This record gives sequence, C-alpha cells and structure tokens, in this order.
Amino acid sequence: MPYDLSKRLVIGLASSALFDLDEADEIFRTQGEEAYRQFQMKNQDNPLGKGVAFPFIRRLLTLNKIDPENPPVEVILLSRNDPDTGLRVMNSIENYKLGITRAVFLQGRSPHKFIPAFDIELFLSANKADVTQAVNAGYPAGQILHGHIFDDVDDHELRIAFDFDGVLADDESEAIFQQTHKLSAFHTFETSHVNIAHNPGPLKSFLDRISNIQKMELAMFEKDATYKRILRISIVTARNAPSHKRVINTMREWGIMVNEAFFMGGVEKRKVLEIMKPHIFFDDQTAHLESSASILPSVHIPFGAINKP
Repeated sequence: MPYDLSKRLVIGLASSALFDLDEADEIFRTQGEEAYRQFQMKNQDNPLGKGVAFPFIRRLLTLNKIDPENPPVEVILLSRNDPDTGLRVMNSIENYKLGITRAVFLQGRSPHKFIPAFDIELFLSANKADVTQAVNAGYPAGQILHGHIFDDVDDHELRIAFDFDGVLADDESEAIFQQTHKLSAFHTFETSHVNIAHNPGPLKSFLDRISNIQKMELAMFEKDATYKRILRISIVTARNAPSHKRVINTMREWGIMVNEAFFMGGVEKRKVLEIMKPHIFFDDQTAHLESSASILPSVHIPFGAINKP
C-alpha cells in the first residue's frame, strides 16, 4: 500500500535552506562543476554546517513524537545536486539525527514541478529563482534569507510568526492600498468587508496543517497536564484598527486560533520579533524582512502585485 502524504504536513526543503553551502557554492562559481563534484566527494563524510532553516526544521520534526506510528510531519529534501554529490547532504542529515529519509536529486534542474507530487504545503530554498518559479506556478514557497542562526537546544518550543496579507490571505486588500496609496481607502474596504473571510493566500494550507497539529497537542495536554506543548503560532501584521476585525473574523471562519496577534499599525516589526524570537518568520515584503533577517530566520514569500517587477 502506498505511503500516504496527503494527511501530513509536508515540507519540501532545499539543501541550501537546511545547511551552510557557502564554501561549496563558492567553489562551484569560481572553479566549475567538476571541482565542486570533487570537493563534495572528498568531504562527503564531513558534516555541513547548520543553515538558516535548521532550527525550524529540527523542532518541526520533534512534533512526530505526538504520534510515532502515524507521524504528522514529513520533510523531503528537494536538491539541485545529483545523487552522487548529494550524498554529503544526506550524510549530514544522518549526522544531525534529523528524521529526513526521502530525497529528490535533480542535477541542476529546478525542483518546483515536483511539489504537487509529494503534497508539499511549503517549499523552502535559498535559491530565489527556484522560489519565484514555484510561486508563479501557484505553489507555496518561500526564500530563506541569509542571516543570523542561533539554535538554543534548551528551548523546546517552536515559534512560527506570519505576516497576514500576501502570506496567509491573498493580496486583495493590500492591492487597494498599493493602488490608492491611501490608508483610509484600505480601512474603508476592510470595514465594508469585515464579515467576509479573506481568500486564502499561499501559506493558508500550511497554516491549516500546523493548526491541526496544535489541536493534537491541546488534546494531549488535556489528557496529561505535564505535557509541554511545542507549537506557538503568531500573526505579526502592519494592520491596525479597524482592519484588525476582518483578520479575526477570517481566522474564525477558517477554524484556526493563533496564540498571539500583533496589529502593528506601521511600527517596525523587528521590535516585536526581537522579543518573540520566532524560529521562522514569513512576510511578503522585503522591506519588513531586511531588519528581521539579521536577528532571526526570515522567509520572503514573493507573492502578489507588490512583488511583481
């Protein structure tokens, strides 16, 4: 019987998001493919350093202890390496004892076409072109930005923070502001649509799956008060009153309850994120990510009109 991924949270992950490939990439750029191949083969038993997404992925996989017989999370490596040079990546995964057993090696080709084959709810890569191709094809993807990496092994939580417009919801409302450049027009539109749920954005299905796992954790806590819940979900948005109401009504309609919501009203998001310390933060605007990427794992979702050339 085929292994069913359709009811799990499936993450597609490029090796560039999970590990630090700067040295190998530099050899590829300056010395060519054959030198890169020899370097990777020579070092195949030397573990790669941790990449920006490593703390997020490590914690995400710990959620499988909720139900080891039917694990709720699956992470699949989608690599531009060929199987030969990709052996170092798989050896590194084994070294760090990450529960990643499935891999796709594509010898230089973009992996985005294979996203639906594995029911992937989020594809993460440091390769901007691969992510853009995936989003343009209608698939959920984000570019991991180069930045600060710190993995506190004594911190058992997994904190995930989302922007709202262009990430969880589509950019219909954001487009009103971009067209008019008037905040009043945005608020008027949101007030008139306050009881109409937003259309789903690129990470809505990812949020659904994360929320389902959070409900599983709640059920475990209700049975055993000593169980330490792992997931904590937050929304950090530039919206403020009165447009906050439609966000809350939308989440109710979707049947999703987040732990925290910050309606910033233009205040720099970094100020909140620096205190919250999420293990990953998703936003569709690079202006909001430039400062956050220097202090925490940040992901650009190149979705909607604001990201068109």
